[in-house]
Parts: sequence; structure tokens; C-alpha cells
Amino acid sequence: MENELSGMIIGCGMRVHSSLGAGLLESAYERCLYYELENEGLSVQQQVPLPLVYKGVELDCAYRLDLMVENKVIVEIKSVESIKPIHSAQLLTYLKLADCKLGLILNFNVIHLKEGIKRVVNNL
Repeated sequence: MENELSGMIIGCGMRVHSSLGAGLLESAYERCLYYELENEGLSVQQQVPLPLVYKGVELDCAYRLDLMVENKVIVEIKSVESIKPIHSAQLLTYLKLADCKLGLILNFNVIHLKEGIKRVVNNL
């Protein structure tokens, strides 16, 4: 299920990137990708609060997931020079906190979106 969803998400991301190109703010890509995913009939949540549970206490630490698709795949939107290891580590932490298996980092600040895609898997 997650692999099929990731293919649909990447396809929608490519449509957004083809239309807008590189160089915009992350929030613009996020909103347009949200629109594309909804048009595909997918359940999508934007800016989802993610609490941290520490020693049995739920703490609102202001973590927010850019997009959650079908309650299965977390999508983090970037518009940076390159995806760094810290971006992957951040997404892996989000996956663990949300108890999800798959996440995608989509960096729109590239010539071709395929160069800006990073899959992150939580081995639960």
C-alpha cells in the first residue's frame, strides 16, 4: 500500500514541479501538492501536529508534519540546495513518533524533481 501511495505522491509532485519550477517557498509547493493529492482522491492532512511522548507524558513540542497521506505516508517538503542527512534523520524521527513505515522528502529546488526525492523507511 505504501509503495503504491509513494508512486502517486511522486507523480503529483512531478506535476507541481513541472508547473512551478524551482525557487519558490516550501509553503507554495506544499499547498500545490496538497491540492494535487486531493484531486487524486487521496485523504491528505496538512501541517499535522505531532506530539512527543516522553516518559508517558504527551508534550506538544510544535512538531508539524508537512503532509500526511492516507494516514500512511509522511511527506516533508523542502526547497533547499540539497537534501542533507539531518533531513533524513528528522523524517525518520517523525516516522517513529507517528508510528508510520514510509516517508518521502521532496526537494523542489532542483532542475528535475527525480533528483530531489528521498525515501525514508522506518523499520518499526
